[in-house]
Amino acid sequence: MSDHIRRLRALVGNELLVLPAVAVLARDGQDRILLVRHADTGLWGTVGGGVDADEDPGDAAVRECREETGLDVVLGPVLTVLGGPEFRVRYENGDEASYVSIVYDGTVVGGELRPDGVETVECGWFERASLFFVRRLCCKANSRRFRRREPPCSLRGGSRP
Repeated sequence: MSDHIRRLRALVGNELLVLPAVAVLARDGQDRILLVRHADTGLWGTVGGGVDADEDPGDAAVRECREETGLDVVLGPVLTVLGGPEFRVRYENGDEASYVSIVYDGTVVGGELRPDGVETVECGWFERASLFFVRRLCCKANSRRFRRREPPCSLRGGSRP
């Protein structure tokens, strides 16, 4: 939790906060998509996280990728912006948040693949076809987008590959 969110929580307690977030659909040279297994849920999802106060969202996306996976990315276009009831969460401590996420396309340009061991416990490259078997992806719309061969926005699906 950032210092900014900590200060807000001190003022509003567990009340709902609308928070900016980013996700990166990082791709390698074989057009595979990088996913991470999240430490808190054990589920697979996209690389990403919160945007800090005064931080450029693109910089946040690059930072999150580096922190969570050890990889450096160059961002491509914004693929979509997501929000709504399916992006509202209640944490174990009772805090409520509704995320508005900017999803970027990205290309890996360096670094060494490794989970950070704090937010992510595993990293993996997934072929487009295998994404239907990933246990959790971050957006309900993705399976429809993949079938239509549109750029993915984020991911939701079945069991672990």
